[in-house]
Amino acid sequence: MSFEGQPAKDATDRAEQILARRKDAGVNNIEVYAAQYTHPVYRVALFFSLFLVAYAYGLDGTVRYSLQAYATSSYGSHSLLATINCVKAVIAAAGQICFARAADIFGRMTILVLAVVLYAVGTIIDSQATNISRYAAGACIYQLGYTGIILILEIIAMDFSNLNWRLMASFVPALPFIINTWISGNVLEALGMNWKWGIGMWAFIVPLSCVPLFVCLLHMRFLAHKNAKDQLENEILLYKHMPWSQYLAEVFFWRLDLLGLLLVCVVFGCILVPFTLAGSLQSKWKQAEIIVPEVIGWCVALPLFILWEGKFSKHPLVPLSLVKDRGIWSALIIAIHINFVWYMQGDYMYTVLMVAVNETAKSASRITSLYSFVSVITGFLLGGVIVYARRTKKFILFGIGCWFIAFGLLVHYRGDSSSHSGIIGSLCLLGFGAGFFTYTTQTSIQASTKSHQDMAVITALYLSHYNIGSALGASISGAIWTNMLPRELRKRITDVTTYTLAYGSPFTFIQEYVWGTPERMEVVAAYRAVQRILSIVGLCFCVTLLLSAFFLRDHRLENAVALEDVDEKSSRTSEELETRTEDHTETKGFERYGI
Repeated sequence: MSFEGQPAKDATDRAEQILARRKDAGVNNIEVYAAQYTHPVYRVALFFSLFLVAYAYGLDGTVRYSLQAYATSSYGSHSLLATINCVKAVIAAAGQICFARAADIFGRMTILVLAVVLYAVGTIIDSQATNISRYAAGACIYQLGYTGIILILEIIAMDFSNLNWRLMASFVPALPFIINTWISGNVLEALGMNWKWGIGMWAFIVPLSCVPLFVCLLHMRFLAHKNAKDQLENEILLYKHMPWSQYLAEVFFWRLDLLGLLLVCVVFGCILVPFTLAGSLQSKWKQAEIIVPEVIGWCVALPLFILWEGKFSKHPLVPLSLVKDRGIWSALIIAIHINFVWYMQGDYMYTVLMVAVNETAKSASRITSLYSFVSVITGFLLGGVIVYARRTKKFILFGIGCWFIAFGLLVHYRGDSSSHSGIIGSLCLLGFGAGFFTYTTQTSIQASTKSHQDMAVITALYLSHYNIGSALGASISGAIWTNMLPRELRKRITDVTTYTLAYGSPFTFIQEYVWGTPERMEVVAAYRAVQRILSIVGLCFCVTLLLSAFFLRDHRLENAVALEDVDEKSSRTSEELETRTEDHTETKGFERYGI
């Protein structure tokens, strides 16, 4: 790679030519790769490879969700569970867009390798952590890798599917939940309390599961170089006339918008994380460690982010030309609501089931997985319907309507042994409704985007809003939990040691105070009171979720990767017809004169 001796003006002109290109190298190349993989056997092999990777990280995520509670409890910091989830979500929100842009520039496989490395490193740090700070650091690195893998798999599924098949293709990485719902409980039971090994083993299982996918990507790359080498582009070579300093500034600072990514992390980190820290055994709302981050987030970082993105960023994280379309901004609002509303009932559901419903570790794990299990089955079957229906909006509205009923049931069934069946039914209905509108809204926003060039970034923006919703949900649920549970426990338990144990290490508490003991039943009553508030908050926000859905567009899902392909094809057809008409008219004119 050469960056030698070109005048600054030539380098600038070359950069402007690069930025004026219609498609980035990564987008162009994946289209060429897809053209080589049209054979049904190749497509089946590719999507099966996506399934394998998703199976590995999906089982890990299901198991780790439960093991994380044991890990924080072992440090005597179970109440910080929501804080860790909140920090992870903030990092993932910024990472989504960064990974998408990098994948467009450098290619899908390059970024997938980076994501797998981050996943493995974070997992190793988590498994070897000796305190909550090290565990949180490892969890953040893991989350960044996890986010990258999920995003790249969704982008690849998008690259190799037409719009009317997009919903079904998007659900391929989610299908493992159908199996993992039942397997995860057995895995947890086999691991017992050994959460370190239960987390650490995935550092080599997940990378190994990626091997078939890498083989497919390398194979299609080989075929592309063999059959269509002149159509491929190399992003780095396009910058070969630029000095190193300008190359680094253009690609890594401007095009990836690193300053914007940093600011968005600071904004959400400073605003959201303190909410989960502000209340525990004693209120901290008046302490500087809570007030200062909030001031920095609202009064410094947020105005700077708006100013940077609106005035100075060449490639803003939020492309205003796209987001101003109601089909896109309404879908982004729905994305925030999905995880925000889910976290209201789900953030502490595993703990509630163990402590307040007297479930075993296996049954609690399976019950918390029912949402994903039902939603995946429902969504995949709905994908088959949409192949022919080619519309999405009515299905989305129906699914949101199911959430109203599900949360109403969760307000009623929230603790004690009689809630077993009610909670199961509620979570199944919640999953059934989610199957109708979560991934369907993603398909809707991709159809509204129209251009394949913009689809990866918009998909990442949609998924990042999932993470923003997760951060908001984790912060609000954590704030409610850490402020209300101590109060409810103090009303019922006078012994300080018992009270502290019940709040800080609930899984140790239930081993010492079995079901039926007075202390245990008082804790059950406290959990019921807090879970009721959480469920009511979730029910209230279903209203704004429904209102957002009415603003969605209802594009017809054509048999093309993007709607622009249909427009171009129609345009070419019209031009051809016009040309034929002109030729025919001209011929008739000549015939009139006997020519």
